[in-house]
Amino acid sequence: MSPRDIPAVGIDLGTTYSAIAILDHEGRPKTLVNSEGDRTTPSVLLFNGTNVIVGAQAELAKSTQFEAIAEYTKRDLGKRSYHKQIAGFEYPPEALLGFILNKLRKDAIQHIGDFNQAVITVPAYFDEIRRKAIQDAGYLAGIEVLDIINEPTAAAIAYGYQHDHSASGGQTILVYDLGGGTFDVTIVNIGTKEYRALATDGDVKLGGVDWDERLVNYLAEQFVSNYSLDPRDDKNSLGELWQHARRTKHALSDAEECNVEVTFQMQTLSMTITRAQFESLTADLLERTRFTASQTVKAANLTWSDIDHVLLVGGSTRMPAVGSMLREESGAEPDCSVSPDESVAHGAALHAGRLLDQEQGRTSAFSVQNVSSHTLGVIGVNPETKRPRTARIVPRNTALPITAKREFRIRPGQETIKIDIVEGESRSPDACQLIGSCMIRGIPANLPENSAVEVFFKYREDGRLKVKVRVKGTDIVLENDFLRENTMSQEQLDVWRNYITG
Repeated sequence: MSPRDIPAVGIDLGTTYSAIAILDHEGRPKTLVNSEGDRTTPSVLLFNGTNVIVGAQAELAKSTQFEAIAEYTKRDLGKRSYHKQIAGFEYPPEALLGFILNKLRKDAIQHIGDFNQAVITVPAYFDEIRRKAIQDAGYLAGIEVLDIINEPTAAAIAYGYQHDHSASGGQTILVYDLGGGTFDVTIVNIGTKEYRALATDGDVKLGGVDWDERLVNYLAEQFVSNYSLDPRDDKNSLGELWQHARRTKHALSDAEECNVEVTFQMQTLSMTITRAQFESLTADLLERTRFTASQTVKAANLTWSDIDHVLLVGGSTRMPAVGSMLREESGAEPDCSVSPDESVAHGAALHAGRLLDQEQGRTSAFSVQNVSSHTLGVIGVNPETKRPRTARIVPRNTALPITAKREFRIRPGQETIKIDIVEGESRSPDACQLIGSCMIRGIPANLPENSAVEVFFKYREDGRLKVKVRVKGTDIVLENDFLRENTMSQEQLDVWRNYITG
């Protein structure tokens, strides 16, 4: 029997596919199959009347009920609603992800019995708003989120476990994580029972779906040039194009060419797509990942010769062009020793086991230290130009957790102060992501000249933020009283939770 009373559950909530894993009685990570018997579940939803269908059946309905399909939801996190209405209704992205997580949870219960705690993974480059949204999605699915962990870090943990549980002597690995909708690069130093991130970078709007889109448009344009008809004009025909594109992409990972037949308005066009054509259509996307990987190596103050292994994670790394590019860039053979589809969920389950061990007073199997994926600051005013600028408080790639402080002067007679909190690398606030704001009211008018307000940031290991504001010389203190952008209230969360889990 396992020494744990609570199962250690890890969930890889992917943009295109999701997976759930547990630790077995021997402490080994194991992927659970879903109710369809598959190790991964398409992160696709079909709204069929009052029924919400998640997974393979929804994926198949793209060519017949495309208007009722929701997919690639993670790309809309941080917004108030999903990018398209479904049956005339606007859904918060967190709610759509809640349906997916609820499906994973219910399928897992069939194997391990009822549970409510899990670690959920997030792209390393997710900002604070998106991280909170993932935690909210877990709540909507009836899951107590033990922690959120960066996907590349989870993959590194799975890699370290697979190679005798820890890389003795220390290794520096670069995790190249190209998933269906997001891209991350993280450099991790693996020591004995220790995983320490050195630098991270990425793109939350770059993934396999962008490669698919190039094929969708290429197939449609070939059809237009032959028949002067555009299959993208019909929603279900567009959904079928997306299906063709993904199948073609997958086929070209194994074969040099692939035959495709597109039918629209009684016309059929047969085409042969070669791997060389596909790679030419998508060369700029691959180049973006190459540049990001190289910049991350520099940000860690390393060279490619300092990298012991380049670890491939994410289903999109199966494209041969990825391995060729990294081989040329790094001068080494990329490491494919972990499952691109399952390693992230396995790492999350191992992390869940570590956290449960800590809670129950047992020695942790390993330790994890992450870095901040974005610079954190507030919007201030340049005293010389009088123009807004970003006042940096926690630089990007700072080891977490960290507490930092910055002071700002109060103007004479100023009774109210609004503090806008942002993430981003630019000195211009307009180029940064507004996380939220807090308002300080009732500042005494008789404060001495050069009085100041102190802003404390507590950046946690999971990339979540706590804020404390204090007006020096007064009793005015605000703790965690800041309003995040585009997040649901507790009342809204409870309504959605009842609907999704009911």
